[in-house]
Amino acid sequence: MKMRVEHDSMGELQVPAEALWGAQTQRAVENFPVSGQRMPRAFIRALGLIKGAAAEVNAGLGLLPKGVAKAIQSAAAEVAAGMHDAHFPIDVYQTGSGTSSNMNANEVIATLANASGRAGKTVVHPNDHVNLGQSSNDVIPTAIRVSAQLATVEDLLPALKHLRRIIDRRARGLGKVVKTGRTHLMDAMPLTFAQEFGAWSAQLASAEGRIEDALKRLRRLPLGGTAIGTGINADPRFGGKVAKALSTATKKKFDSAANKFEGLAAQDDAVELSGQFNALAVALIKIANDLRWMNAGPLAGLGEVELPALQPGSSIMPGKVNPVIPEATVMAAAQVIGHHTAITIAGQSGNFQLNVTLPLIAANLLDSIQLLSSVMNLLADKVIAGLVVKQERVREALARNPILVTALNPIIGYEKAAAIAKRAYKEQRPVLEVAVEDSGLSETELKRLLDPAALTLGGIHGG
Repeated sequence: MKMRVEHDSMGELQVPAEALWGAQTQRAVENFPVSGQRMPRAFIRALGLIKGAAAEVNAGLGLLPKGVAKAIQSAAAEVAAGMHDAHFPIDVYQTGSGTSSNMNANEVIATLANASGRAGKTVVHPNDHVNLGQSSNDVIPTAIRVSAQLATVEDLLPALKHLRRIIDRRARGLGKVVKTGRTHLMDAMPLTFAQEFGAWSAQLASAEGRIEDALKRLRRLPLGGTAIGTGINADPRFGGKVAKALSTATKKKFDSAANKFEGLAAQDDAVELSGQFNALAVALIKIANDLRWMNAGPLAGLGEVELPALQPGSSIMPGKVNPVIPEATVMAAAQVIGHHTAITIAGQSGNFQLNVTLPLIAANLLDSIQLLSSVMNLLADKVIAGLVVKQERVREALARNPILVTALNPIIGYEKAAAIAKRAYKEQRPVLEVAVEDSGLSETELKRLLDPAALTLGGIHGG
């Protein structure tokens, strides 16, 4: 590999000749061969957006020559667009402030700006120009907030809304189909498929509301706090103006944090958002496992629904088809729960004026967003949209459900109703037949009282 010599405050260092990065990035590459996992694309995008907005604001404040600012803005836009991702090689597990990633962005943007010739005779410097009015300590927490906000609004929330729409659409078409309810995995009172699906939709609506509420705090950007929150070396107007510039560029609302110290020392906003992802993951596991149980069989399980067949389910058992998307959903959600645990530990690792686990928080938060967005779209399009309700199987099980006698409690009492239920189960007969023999009520009255569709409406059916 051809190399070139670069230098930083620690001295000279050899860097790959074709690399857009400089000495500080190269030191990080050599210091942190930990996981091979690079910082996420969404995070690199945020760095580009921040650097471009910072250059625009600094030029407007008269702190940066306009030509230099234009060169930086152009280069930063290319970084934000993903044109140079190969030149962001640093491992997630790096310096806890993310200084290496900040300098990686500064060096790449400076190299691109100088190559463009737009800066004129000025040599664009990574620290003096690209990083003007900034510190890694406020840039990286800002990048966490910008990247997570954009990914949540652009990817996760649309996927969540899409899943809800598909569930609601299927529920409307199944409003009259009554099935056996289950508590403790045992037969319980009946409900409609619409009521069962409606509970899923309500879970997702609650998750959506919690996430949107958390975003109100996540949008507060600590940029302008620089090294420790005091704003040393930054114009006092810098943070507010950059927040406005980012809002304009992304068409998403960002605010300048009133207290920059909080945004550097604590990452509670990110922990809160991760907690809402954790709750969403729990909801998705519930939905996925309900689908797996309802699909179980096709002969020896519940067999209430048939999920779309997507691939052969076994390398040895011909004809076997498995609920692969719900299984993938459970695994992805489990990983999100694990990410939240790591983010929780990372969030408490703020010592005095700086949290020192910022790259981990960024990587896990963004990975959670991607995982949740992907599996929600898959659940909607590949599972719920195409599932088929096996109505004959559902009706047969419902007719033999001894728990229907619960509706007779107000008329014949709990103990007599229990005796009817036990006999119906023991003799494997419909509860209506046994009730006709043992309840003292007419068949006409019993058909009215034990009508499964009427029972889904609740209330006291004994009059």
